[in-house]
Amino acid sequence: MEKRTDKNSYTIIFAIGMVLVVGSLLAYLASSLKPRISENQRLEKQQNILYAMGINDNDETSAVFISTDEAPDAFSENVSDQIVITIDANGKVLSNQSRDEYFNATKQEPYLIDVKKQQASAKAGGERKLPLFVGKNKQGKTVYVAPIYGKGLWDAIWGYVAMDENMVVQGAYFDHKGETPGLGANIKQRYFMDDFYGEHLLTENGTFKGITVAKGNADPKNNDKTDNEVDAIAGATITGDGVSAMIKSDLKLYKPFFDNLKKQGK
Repeated sequence: MEKRTDKNSYTIIFAIGMVLVVGSLLAYLASSLKPRISENQRLEKQQNILYAMGINDNDETSAVFISTDEAPDAFSENVSDQIVITIDANGKVLSNQSRDEYFNATKQEPYLIDVKKQQASAKAGGERKLPLFVGKNKQGKTVYVAPIYGKGLWDAIWGYVAMDENMVVQGAYFDHKGETPGLGANIKQRYFMDDFYGEHLLTENGTFKGITVAKGNADPKNNDKTDNEVDAIAGATITGDGVSAMIKSDLKLYKPFFDNLKKQGK
């Protein structure tokens, strides 16, 4: 006599039951953990912005964020303004909003703007929101921090670049989703990020050029800060090209803001 558990129908029913149970469990976990995940994302973005500003716990060689406990207060103390610049698909500036104006309209903090989604909106012919964070570094100098997003060898790369009013880099933080350990993953190492400090994004005549992560750079010690280049990471050419590309494509969009800033200062 055939056992009930030997029937194909039993196997199918059991499989469906397991799918329902596991699916329900995963849905419950996702729902219950969503507030914690969102809060962790908020803290991480605050830490990233602060790091680029120079508000961090770096030692002589390592890149170290301030703690998650300190991040909210440090963000409030050091970031004096959050500006949201709206541009059309051609890069024309449509509006500038302060943090309060943007928050009142959207109920969202500017630092939570998804840069990847904004890039997709622009590619589809829509508007794009450009967040910019204004504050002072540890030396008391006013800096402007912009988020950037691009593609590495295997997956997404992103970062935050702090600039002064002349678009000279005052700090940078880079990260990645899945670059090769010991190679492309080293874009988040202190020695690479520190190379960007003092680099000019503009040429001598004021044209935006960006910064190229250059293989075979003739200035490996990075003494020349006006050559628009930093030394590449050995064995990470494609990841370096991705860093160069996102700096050039994303930071160029902020040049009208800085041009206007200079006009207002005269």
